[in-house]
Amino acid sequence: MTRLFEEACSSIAPLDRPAATATLQLMDRLTKPPGSLGRLEALAVHLAAISGESPPPVPEPAVVAVFAGDHGVLAEDVTPWPPEVTGQMVVNFLAGGAAINVFSRHAGAEVVVVDVGVASELTPAPGLVDSKIRPGTGNLATEPAMSRAEALAALDAGVSVANRLIEEGVRCLITGDMGIGNTTPSAALIAGLTGRPVTEVTGRGTGIDDEHWARKVSAITRGLARTADPSDPLELLASVGGLEIAALAGFAVAGAARRVPVVIDGVIALAGCLVAYSLAPGCRDYLIAGHRSTEPGATAALEHLGLEPLIDLGLRLGEGTGACLALSLVQASAKMAREMATFDSAGVTDKSS
Repeated sequence: MTRLFEEACSSIAPLDRPAATATLQLMDRLTKPPGSLGRLEALAVHLAAISGESPPPVPEPAVVAVFAGDHGVLAEDVTPWPPEVTGQMVVNFLAGGAAINVFSRHAGAEVVVVDVGVASELTPAPGLVDSKIRPGTGNLATEPAMSRAEALAALDAGVSVANRLIEEGVRCLITGDMGIGNTTPSAALIAGLTGRPVTEVTGRGTGIDDEHWARKVSAITRGLARTADPSDPLELLASVGGLEIAALAGFAVAGAARRVPVVIDGVIALAGCLVAYSLAPGCRDYLIAGHRSTEPGATAALEHLGLEPLIDLGLRLGEGTGACLALSLVQASAKMAREMATFDSAGVTDKSS
């Protein structure tokens, strides 16, 4: 492994159980019936365990990092969308016109876009991070998507972005992505890392028809069959993954290493988190599942990671939209623990024993 990613992996510490216990006890002293705020109480305890503080600090400010890359598997006609849309959407993100921009403004989060593998050349702009490893991946159906060295470089890129944001004071990382065709490598990674059948984890992505879906399944099946050692996570990532997916894995591991919660989005981010989990299992404890994507691979990945999403709105856009919508719930749980009065402080009589 490379230095940045290896250092992040080795820096992940266990969750802080005393802080979690103290916050769990606090939940029963607040002016409400025990357990009446449901999963928000459990989320507050989780945030305390992540931060090592009780009550937990409010995870703000938050930043959505949209990792972008193109995919050679488009040569297999797995989607009707042309590859140039990736670069065009990056420009849209930077102009503030995409769904993630709308939701991030609503949530009070910033958006940064990280080019790790966009095929087109992008003009430097505020909010754009140039971490390009190569201009798009190879066609995973017939050749490795990238070399092992490129996969490691993309993992490092994700760590570097997370580290910089945290050093600037960011206290909540939100995963975002952009890449036409990227549900194909995501499904390939999820199938390879969970052992689920390809047909079970391959969805319709942008809404493809039966013919495109069949080509997608075929491309993934051939890619996995071509992979020399699919049990090796790095080999699998290099063989059938995406540059933005690898960067998302590094991003998640870095957040865990720095004890900062990582709110994860849909199927692309979950594929990255599966890679992260396979290389650094401890990072899983620092992940918060923002939502459940309608992509079948998302549910398979959530089950493998043992995560329960906060919301389920039938979303499948990506970009970080579902995770950003869940941010207010994450922050509300911490504010509840910090700001709500206890029975003693409010002079309210507790239930009789």
